[in-house]
Amino acid sequence: MGNALFIVWRESVEAILVISILYAWIRARGDEHVGLKHLWLGVSGGLVLAGALALAMLGLQSQLAGDALEVFQATIVILAAGLITHMVLWMRVHGRHLRRQLEAGLARAADAAGGVSVALLTAIAVGREGAETVLFLYGLGMEQSGGTLGRMLAGAGLGFALALVTAWVIQRGAHWLPQRTFFRITEIILLLLAAALLVSGVERLINLEMLPPLLEPVWDSSAFLSDGSTVGGIAAAFAGYRAQPSLMALVAWFGYWALVAWLGRERAGTPA
Repeated sequence: MGNALFIVWRESVEAILVISILYAWIRARGDEHVGLKHLWLGVSGGLVLAGALALAMLGLQSQLAGDALEVFQATIVILAAGLITHMVLWMRVHGRHLRRQLEAGLARAADAAGGVSVALLTAIAVGREGAETVLFLYGLGMEQSGGTLGRMLAGAGLGFALALVTAWVIQRGAHWLPQRTFFRITEIILLLLAAALLVSGVERLINLEMLPPLLEPVWDSSAFLSDGSTVGGIAAAFAGYRAQPSLMALVAWFGYWALVAWLGRERAGTPA
């Protein structure tokens, strides 16, 4: 429940901030050819795109069985980890210029084709956030079942409600929650979640004998912290902790953080 709550909260905050930027721009422009109806049309279109992705993945899963289904699910989990990482690194470079970039894109779209283009741009912006959320939740859902899945969905709903409050606080400019601080803290947690998803995906491929475990287990820290305990389960879900890890899982985990550190330095030196 906790990781779903966090994912939906973080992604929804981004989407709500994007919508608020577009809303303020349209109100300030006062153009009779570009109105709020185009904004809400674009928001609706973005949500439809995200819903279509969810239905497509569910439909594809229903057509698969056995090892093919396991491979599909492992691929989605690893893809979700990669997408989270890309999103964090992209926001690190472009986040501080997001308002300016959106407003420039809106101005070009409005001048070129009026409200229809603005609606399309809004749909793409919202659809991107929605599609990411769908993919993340789908990846998390691969690890859930029964009542646990219900709690995950409840966490997603609570995360959206919390996002509305958080976005309002950020927009009000509260000193105790600066926007930069908010995104830096959540970036770290998102990267931990991505590492956990990657480890889960690698373990699925090991179980399918598509990857070798190399050495299993490398150690056994169950006496100190079992990943079946409450605290160990949280560490496993949020950071990829394993009490009895295989060497392949460790290689994936440490390799992930090495890649993130390298990409972070590369993008930090690239002009936004």
